[in-house]
Amino acid sequence: MNLKKLKTMLKFNLKTLINFEILYKLISTIIFVPLFLSIFRLITKISGYSYLTFENIFTFLTNPLTIIFLLILILLVTFYTLIDISTIIIILDCSYEKKKISVKEAFILALKKSRNIFRKKNILIPFLVLFLIPFLNIGISSSFASTIKIPEFIIDYINANTFLYLIYLTLIITLTIILFRWLYAIHYFVLEDCNFKEARKKSINLSHKHKIKDFLKLIITQILLVFFYLLFVFLGILLIILIYKLLGKVNIFGNLSITIIWLLIALSFIIITLLGTPISYAVISALYYDHKLQNKEKIKHIEIDTKAITPSNKKIRIFKYVIILLCLFSGTLFTYSIINGKYNFNIEYIRTMEVTAHRGASLNYPENTMLAFIGAKELNADWIELDVEQTKDQKLIIIHDSNLKRTTGLNLNTWEATYDEIKDLDAGSFLDAKYKDARIPLLEEVIEYAKANNIKLNIELKPTGHEKDFEKSVIDTINKYDFKDSCVITSQVYSVLENAKKYDSKIKTVYVMSLAYGDITKLEYADNFSIEASSITKTLVNKIHNSGKEVYAWTVNTKENINKMIELNVDNIITDNINLAKSTIYSSKTSDLISEYIKFINNILK
Repeated sequence: MNLKKLKTMLKFNLKTLINFEILYKLISTIIFVPLFLSIFRLITKISGYSYLTFENIFTFLTNPLTIIFLLILILLVTFYTLIDISTIIIILDCSYEKKKISVKEAFILALKKSRNIFRKKNILIPFLVLFLIPFLNIGISSSFASTIKIPEFIIDYINANTFLYLIYLTLIITLTIILFRWLYAIHYFVLEDCNFKEARKKSINLSHKHKIKDFLKLIITQILLVFFYLLFVFLGILLIILIYKLLGKVNIFGNLSITIIWLLIALSFIIITLLGTPISYAVISALYYDHKLQNKEKIKHIEIDTKAITPSNKKIRIFKYVIILLCLFSGTLFTYSIINGKYNFNIEYIRTMEVTAHRGASLNYPENTMLAFIGAKELNADWIELDVEQTKDQKLIIIHDSNLKRTTGLNLNTWEATYDEIKDLDAGSFLDAKYKDARIPLLEEVIEYAKANNIKLNIELKPTGHEKDFEKSVIDTINKYDFKDSCVITSQVYSVLENAKKYDSKIKTVYVMSLAYGDITKLEYADNFSIEASSITKTLVNKIHNSGKEVYAWTVNTKENINKMIELNVDNIITDNINLAKSTIYSSKTSDLISEYIKFINNILK
């Protein structure tokens, strides 16, 4: 890769690149992301769905009307994303030839090129633009397309299953191979007006001998971007500390210096965000030109009437300077006020957010056993989540799978076995041989323990279709121990909640949802909602809260996702990692950016 050419491609039209990325991201945030979401809402409304859940998503997606409208939406999103990629490629191509180009000129050319996706021969472009690139998450897709993410509960499930993990790994490897065979297809599509079939073929020929090297160069590019940003942040923090060490006391110069450094750190983050995509595509473009030269293949460039870029308007420059001065002034004043005690943000306040131990303390003990439930209590969980199924003789046992093999080694379905056949099975050795004495408990055993130890239960009913009076039996057990006020009945099957409410209207029910979209508050038999974390949005939480109901988030096992749930203000976090959830919630008492800044300043002054 010619580093000199790479530098030229980035530097020659740098202002155009930055201006375009700022404009694109602003338009995406303000107009197009809300627009595409509104179109999707319209599709659900036209198709006759006021809400989407895991139970009705299949019928929604197989509705002919839905399919037609979703294909149209996918084309529109692809078109919008391709404009971003094409504009960057066009600007970089002009820089390669040392030709100036304005944002307007590049955008108009990209618009003309991108229109070709609506032709029959380019039908596979959405696959490359919207699925392959973001799925591999290597940082070369547009900001809009890169939001595609596999939900955490699916990843956890895949990781726990060796066969599924191998399939998943094979799929990633296959997609990676396809991507790097098609890596230069968009360049051929944009720069040479090839249809996508021809572009893919040319890309495969171009990358034939270079796939591994090209892959490594792109990975190194991403690593370097992260490294330089972290280095800049580290140096900025180091400077803040040095200022205080050198000055020995707080003064207005120190406050001004800190403010300038924090603004530079923020600016570096913005610049890296804006230039991440152009830098990645600059590397791909450089590789594209190098390989073409090596193969003695003619390089075709964008034809354009060059124009000098108009200098910034004087008023705009003045406005920028005013904004910078205001940021410096307000930041300095704020820092000075904090240090001198005029603001006190170290306020303790009560959070109502609770933590539920998923299948008990399942990270440390065999799931759904008394050991796991006792462990959850010791770790100060507020709730224990457990799964209930019914045996052949109508006993209510605590187990997640409908088959006993994974946790006990016995290949037998729960509805085919009596409790006497189950009660002595080893339900702990699957995790560790030291837990060989763990057994599958009855629901009433767990309720007795929970009542005696003042811990609440999230009782999930998992019907197999072989039950007899399932909901009635569970509710009767709850009422037998006068435990109604300390538990909820939950299920992924809405009819279970309906049956429970009809039998006992005072029992509290929670609908467990892998997917939640639309006005789910219309589901009258659900008192609250337990939703897979990646489906939870601020709008959804607000809507549920405004209806007087609560939001439980499952299964949240990383600090990043726990913090996200805290920001979304959910009511209950269901997790395998109780310690992490409790400590993260505790440390978030003042968990916004300003508070973290304040904590940092206060720590320096100690």
